[in-house]
Amino acid sequence: MSLRALCVPLALSIATAASAASLHGLARAKDGDSLMVGDAEVRLFGVDAPEFDQSCKRGGQTWACGSEAADRLSQLVTGKEVRCTSMGTDQHNRTLGRCTVGMTDINRTMVATGYAVAYRRYSSDYNSAEETAKANKRGIWAGTFELPSAYRHDDRPITSKLGAPQLPEVVRVRPANSIGACNIKGNQGTNGWIYHVPGMPYYAQTRAEQLFCSEAEARAAGYRRAKVC
Repeated sequence: MSLRALCVPLALSIATAASAASLHGLARAKDGDSLMVGDAEVRLFGVDAPEFDQSCKRGGQTWACGSEAADRLSQLVTGKEVRCTSMGTDQHNRTLGRCTVGMTDINRTMVATGYAVAYRRYSSDYNSAEETAKANKRGIWAGTFELPSAYRHDDRPITSKLGAPQLPEVVRVRPANSIGACNIKGNQGTNGWIYHVPGMPYYAQTRAEQLFCSEAEARAAGYRRAKVC
């Protein structure tokens, strides 16, 4: 057998091992869809939970769905041995993981209990779990809410009421220390992660991938100010 023939299966086995890399250790929740496993930050793959400061409505009342989602994840993982299979990394260099505690699939549980939605933009793995939560009016599906991705990006509200697409009133809650409009646009350009301030050239044409309330907040997230020619 040639050396080249030997190298091909070896390369494939190395690639397979790398894709199946896993993290394990004692964990704690950071919010509804991210956690620390040991010293590593993991973002749950294929699911999207309400942001920590996000509010939803049910029975005509506002409730803190974001912090409650974080509490639910905390109940699942805090102080327990968690194992996460890496699916790659995100733009913030966090591991994207499918995580379990014993036989419990954490990603699926968060969606099935209604404290996260299936992140269909990236995966269809949890669509059935979302349909179950929706049919049983669990968690955020018991009322109205804005999709977490829309809440983060300040897009047109996309809401769901008792499982049916609606456009009712959507409650928006910004952090208490936010001053003024959160209208600084973060976007990945050819020169990396940059942000545009109102009044700058190309601000109007820029599609925001993330919005910030101050330039300091944008810089802290790893963005830099767009250059003005």
